[in-house]
Formats: sequence, C-alpha cells, structure tokens
Amino acid sequence: MLKQYGFYRGINLGGWFSQCDYSQERLDTFVTEADFEKIAGWGMDHVRIPVDYNVLEDNAGGYLEEGFARLQRAADLCRKYGMKLVLDLHKTAGFSFDDYSEDEHGFFENEKFQERFYCLWEEIARRFGNQSETVAFELLNEVTDAAFLPAWKKIVPVCIRRIRKYAPETLILVGSYQNNAAMTVQYLDAPQDDRVIYNFHCYEPLQFTHQGAYWTPVIDPERRIPFAESNCTEAYFEELFSTAIARAEQFGTGLYCGEYGVIDRVSPADSLAWFRTIHNVFERHGIGRCAWNYKELDFGLSRFSETERTELLQYL
Repeated sequence: MLKQYGFYRGINLGGWFSQCDYSQERLDTFVTEADFEKIAGWGMDHVRIPVDYNVLEDNAGGYLEEGFARLQRAADLCRKYGMKLVLDLHKTAGFSFDDYSEDEHGFFENEKFQERFYCLWEEIARRFGNQSETVAFELLNEVTDAAFLPAWKKIVPVCIRRIRKYAPETLILVGSYQNNAAMTVQYLDAPQDDRVIYNFHCYEPLQFTHQGAYWTPVIDPERRIPFAESNCTEAYFEELFSTAIARAEQFGTGLYCGEYGVIDRVSPADSLAWFRTIHNVFERHGIGRCAWNYKELDFGLSRFSETERTELLQYL
C-alpha cells in the first residue's frame, strides 16, 4: 500500500478557471457554494481546481487580485464543507497541454517564461503556503512531448525550492510527459522532499474513454467501442500502473491520479463498468485520485441519473 496524504477521493472542477471563456459570469457562477456542498455530500475528501495563469496574471505578469480572491474563496468553501483542494496550474505562459486550440509555446526553451512560472508559484505559495493541511500544489498540467522532459526535470527542483521558501509543508504533485501518462512516471527523478508525490492521469484505453471526441486527430469520432470489446480489465490497469507504483515504492512516496474519466458519448452502463474496474486497482494500491469532471467539458459526472450516480460514487 502506497503512502497516503489525505487526498484520496476527489472530483475535478474543470471548466471554471480553465478551458473557458474567462467571462465574469463564468468565473463567478459556473461553480457555486451549493456545488461544494453537493460534492462533499457525495463523500469526496477534496476537489482539484485547474486554473490558467491568465486568471491570476495580466499580460505583463502582474498579479490579479480578483483571481487570487476567487481561489481563496474556493479554499474557504472546501474547509467549510470538510474538503481539501488541489490547485492545478493548467496553463502557464508559454505552454498549454492543448496544442490544438491554445497559442502557448516556448516555455521549455525560454528562461523568461520559466522565471515567470517560478514567480507565479512563489506568489501562490505566499498566499496559500500557510494552508498546507488543506491545500496542495500541482506544478503543471500534462507535459506533452518526450522532448520536454530534460528541461522539465531541471525546472521542477528549481520551482520546488522557490515554493519551499513560503510553503515548507505543502504537498506538491509532479507529473511526467505524454500528458502525465502513468508509464512515464518512472522517468522522473526522486522527490525533492517527503512532501512531494508523483502524479499521473489515466484515460486508457483512449479509444474507449474518448470515443466520439471531436478535438483530437487520434480518435475517429464516428467509431464506437462497447466496454465488453475494450479489453479493459483489472489486469490491464495493473500493468499500466506497474512502473509508476514501483517508482513511488522505490522512494517511499505516494501516487495520485489527478484526472480519469469517460466521455459522455459512452453509455452509463459502460461508463460504470470502466469506473468500477479502475477503482478496484486504485484501492488495491492506495492510489489517490480525482475524477474528471464535475460538469461539462464532455466528461461531466452530472449526466448520470440519481440511481446511476449512487452506484458511480462507490467507484470514485
């Protein structure tokens, strides 16, 4: 059983401060206090909030008090309803996981972008570092290309050192390349300290979880695959996670799956079968996780009926 850190069963609030139009209405009303209360009522111990740098910074890199106030409000609501919070920097100046619709490039080659990244994390740490019991930091969402890994492995320890000046006890999550693939965790260096854990995402098998997706060329949007034909078994996930588990065990740290889920084109019955299968493997090894996504973005858990959700919550 892997080491536990108190972030075990969560739900993502994607589409609120990231992958959105950044309108005042969206930022102020997409998720409300009632949603935090509902998620806590579902038995979740935390939420993960993806946030883009431009919610917290202006074009010149100055800090936006409104953006930080919104994050603090979310942290306050988590505490009110007995939950914790993962702050995930979903996009930074010069990099986004979404190459298809975001014009962000150069982060891994450009020291100015990297310095801006460090400074933003220092600012986040200044404001949230005294909330280490309830707030964790995820450095960057889904490094994509393998070519970025050497630079990323240099950036990570620098960023953590700078965060630690203000947040010595805060849990920090670090993922690898290929969009945080579990199989690439093995290529990360040892954690910088005992409050750093490995992070991965899982949407495998992609042809099943993303069937009908219109935004990626690796998926035929017309093809459909029933769960029974997906070759998705507990043995499949055991093999998929094996090297990440071994890496975490090697250094006595934890493992966290920050995103996993099934697109809304998949039937509720097949979706539940997938969640049940991956859940059993998470439980066997003590892997913390956070389902994608609370609502919208093609993966909303809100699509399930009350009866279906009752069953689903057993598998989150």
